Amino acid sequence: MELNGADIVVRTLAEEGVEHVFGYPGGAVLYIYDAIFKQDKFRHILVRHEQAAVHAADAYSRSSNKVGVALVTSGPGLTNAVTGIATAYTDSIPMVVISGQVPSQAIGEDAFQECDAIGITRPCVKHNFLVRDVRDLADTIRKAFYIAQTGRPGPVLVDIPKDITVATARYTPKKGEPRLRSYMPVTKGHQGQIKKAVQLLAQAERPMIYVGGGAILANASSEVIDLVKQTGAPCTTTLMALGAFPGCDDQYVGMPGMHGNYEANMAMQHCDVLISVGARFDDRVIGNPRHFAQVPRKIIHIDIDPSSISKRVKVDVPIVGCVKDVLVELNEFYKQSKAASQAKKTALAKWWQQINEWRGVECLSYQKSDSVIKPQSVVEALWEVTGGNAFVTSDVGQHQMWAAQYYKFNHPRRWINSGGLGTMGVGLPYAMGVQMANPDADVAVITGEGSIQMNIQELSTCSQYRLSPKVLCLNNRYLGMVRQWQEIDYGSRYSESYVDALPDFVKLVESYGHVGLRIESPSDVVPAIREAFTKYKDRLVFMDFITDQSENVWPMVKAGKGLTEMILSAADLEEGA
Repeated sequence: MELNGADIVVRTLAEEGVEHVFGYPGGAVLYIYDAIFKQDKFRHILVRHEQAAVHAADAYSRSSNKVGVALVTSGPGLTNAVTGIATAYTDSIPMVVISGQVPSQAIGEDAFQECDAIGITRPCVKHNFLVRDVRDLADTIRKAFYIAQTGRPGPVLVDIPKDITVATARYTPKKGEPRLRSYMPVTKGHQGQIKKAVQLLAQAERPMIYVGGGAILANASSEVIDLVKQTGAPCTTTLMALGAFPGCDDQYVGMPGMHGNYEANMAMQHCDVLISVGARFDDRVIGNPRHFAQVPRKIIHIDIDPSSISKRVKVDVPIVGCVKDVLVELNEFYKQSKAASQAKKTALAKWWQQINEWRGVECLSYQKSDSVIKPQSVVEALWEVTGGNAFVTSDVGQHQMWAAQYYKFNHPRRWINSGGLGTMGVGLPYAMGVQMANPDADVAVITGEGSIQMNIQELSTCSQYRLSPKVLCLNNRYLGMVRQWQEIDYGSRYSESYVDALPDFVKLVESYGHVGLRIESPSDVVPAIREAFTKYKDRLVFMDFITDQSENVWPMVKAGKGLTEMILSAADLEEGA
């Protein structure tokens, strides 16, 4: 069967099981859009900015375990998409981005809307392709999907010149997974290393299980729970792994790191055996590596990506492989070991006694108020109203940390945020992707008045497709995290962090056809959220919460400091001064 390139693109996407494509048309991809118009296998979602298309595809993937797909045109279409691509790359999200390119003969001639898509995206994709021959088009797209979702996942770009979408070639249906000689990711862990890990865990008196986003990407939540329950160890999950282990479980000690729980950080530092499951010991988690290495401990590191192991912290037992596959074996070996001796139980009880003392610090307590809305209370109210079962997307800043601290995630793939890159503006397009993948779920966006304006045009997309996320804007009239750092490290010189030209969000949202609410009293917080999720269940509701301007995120570990050198409150700062 002879098809033109545009039809091959559409046919191949359908063949890969694609149900939604997020995109924005332009000259270089018009033949592809014409082919989309003539098919009914998948739905195209027209966003209002290419960055939002990629963010939406990213969240679609995060919340569904499917490969998200975005389609953009050449030149500015591609460059607008780069922030979204880099965001997905940093968090290892499987995604395929198809970009249009000027005709092959015009490449390198400074043609209208030409840019070097391959060169621009090389540092922030898992792989990229420039299709030079229409006969390679279908196989290239298939390779892109395969690469994106195997090994350590990531975004893959396929750049297609316009003439390739017009040229014709024989279309051959897919026959099995592509084979790439130079790409063969390891999935099974080395059995000898797994047995060493079991031996260390069996002997540990102060074990600690540290879970990262790799556990969620590998769908290994049940295996993580099995390991935690078998060992009786405390469990901490990174920002990217919230929900991999139930947040309400007694063995959960909260998130570690810069804004992590006191008990999680102290346990990370003082354990005798630490097993890292799909985490990468990044700077926001362990702080200063030298400080972290001061206390001797044995470290087991499980990761699909060998380059992540011993990258920042020297480990004793490296295990390269798919987190899920490795944990299945490790759990089985642990069951067979004689790990539950009386001495082990006594040591573990003593360890938990210490952890509970650290819990007694109550690091997440905050001063309640009857006169001004505390941002933490809004997140707690959201958890109460939704029963902890909502999909929660967030932008980046103070509100992101409060969401991570106060919304107890009990299920994986419910917390959707930009972790590694820290991209403002993702919250609303993330919610669009989540709702497309999970149409019957409650979806909430936790944002700030600064972040929301970076992609606020997507309110138009939500109107067009009748999307109904509930937006909770924690409005403190500041770029909050910037203000917090300026207060602490820059003598309260608030350089360009105060936002004094804000729109009337209620009127703005209503102009897009949605529901806007302004909430200024603490007593109205729960009723407003409840009304949004019941009375306006099928509408987008924007709740503008006017919150305390002076509130900061605690605990906090300053840059360059060690994991246990935490500032627990403003009082600690005053004492330090």
